[in-house]
Amino acid sequence: MTRTLQLAAATLRPRRAIPGQHMLDVSVTTMRVHPGDLDLYRHVNNGVYLQMMDVARSNFLADLGAFGLLNERGWYPVVASSTVAYKRSLKLWDRFEIHTRVLGWDERIVYLEQAFWRDGHRYARGLVAGRFLARSGERVSGPDVVALLEPELAAPELPEDVAGWADALGISYRA
Repeated sequence: MTRTLQLAAATLRPRRAIPGQHMLDVSVTTMRVHPGDLDLYRHVNNGVYLQMMDVARSNFLADLGAFGLLNERGWYPVVASSTVAYKRSLKLWDRFEIHTRVLGWDERIVYLEQAFWRDGHRYARGLVAGRFLARSGERVSGPDVVALLEPELAAPELPEDVAGWADALGISYRA
């Protein structure tokens, strides 16, 4: 429940935008492992990683100053797909960072990487295929979202592993 409340706070009362922050810059969210994050094996439950990633994505949007712009248009983010690869276990009271960055986009999806770091070591890496919807129920294209937040930004080429992941799941844009 604490991560749900943390997400509500990050979304309804976002942190201040970072002057000069760009869409392709890394956004850093610092957290600490709480007792409610643990499973029976005394490390962070795999589902909690996804909740932590939700909070970090809200912080990413806040760092860009995006909430006002998105709200004006009635647009909001949703997850189309995600995957996480775990390398090390986060344990009770560990302090760590989530580094969130946009890897690229296509006509449908904005692709993000979210990496969990502690003491200079990567503990987990998440890939997220994010979509934006309008309150009317219509889908908003990736390029339209990017143009709103950072006009004239060219899409970088997706890393090969991310493009392969998107193709394998059938979430990438097909003309």
